[in-house]
Amino acid sequence: MIARTTRNSRIVFSSVRLGILGLTATLVGGFIFTGGMNAQSAGPLRPTQPVASAAPPKPVSTPAPAPAPVKQATGITLPPPTVPIEQIIQKCGAKEASFKEARGNYTYTQTVVVKDFEPTGEQSGEYKMVADIVFTPEGKRFENVTFAPMNTLARLQLSPEDKKDLENIQPFVLTTEDLPKYDIKYVTHEPVDELTAYAFDVAPKKIEKGQRYFQGRIWVEDKDFAIVKSHGKAVPDTKGNVAPIFDTYRENITGDLWFPTYTHADDTLHFPPPSKGAPPDDERIVMTVKYENYKYYGVKVKVGGDKKQP
Repeated sequence: MIARTTRNSRIVFSSVRLGILGLTATLVGGFIFTGGMNAQSAGPLRPTQPVASAAPPKPVSTPAPAPAPVKQATGITLPPPTVPIEQIIQKCGAKEASFKEARGNYTYTQTVVVKDFEPTGEQSGEYKMVADIVFTPEGKRFENVTFAPMNTLARLQLSPEDKKDLENIQPFVLTTEDLPKYDIKYVTHEPVDELTAYAFDVAPKKIEKGQRYFQGRIWVEDKDFAIVKSHGKAVPDTKGNVAPIFDTYRENITGDLWFPTYTHADDTLHFPPPSKGAPPDDERIVMTVKYENYKYYGVKVKVGGDKKQP
């Protein structure tokens, strides 16, 4: 989430040595920022052999917030699905589980850039981090930070929720395990760039304390049943912490699996007035995340141990 601040924040790091890759994984926490976000697109490609992964969902318990605004990709409507909607949703969940499992065999480079702005519209500051990302066999994510200049954000701070969102919400994955947590409603069948896809509105049924969720719209490719685009935001927002609306695009990197390659947001965040009778506190934020250089490692990383064959 984004939180407003009147001073620059420091970034706290903790490092973990990754076994066979010999990488130092740097976990970034406690950053806060202010600003707005918008979207851009990346062309689709094709991912690998599916791998199954499922686990029973955990119960949740707090009313879900109002839906995030969504926009359709085009004004063109295609014929309705020839298979039941529930079957499409289940196929999507299975394909996403396969992707999540297969992703553990890949490393990639993630570049995050966040900018905040003065009320005059001039850029105020910037946060940037480039990191190599590795997943363990259990799906745990580790970062090896390769470039991180001084954080100059002045009006916003990146919070711990923002770190969770960068890991799990902007590159949203909706597996079979996750399906029971969400209300999923079919919207339309339409083109998305050069693809054709089923659009679904997605919102959490309930909010569990300490958990982050996606709320918005996803586009599911109508042949591979993989998510190829998502538009929405992380929820819940809290007083003083607000998440921007973003768009994430995937590309068909290998086989029939679609990997996130680009996230962009340009949004105005609405914070409560600093005092009674004061005007609303609106802050623009621009955020871009690039996921590049996907490489098949052929092994899964085991922290503190040796390689494990996939």
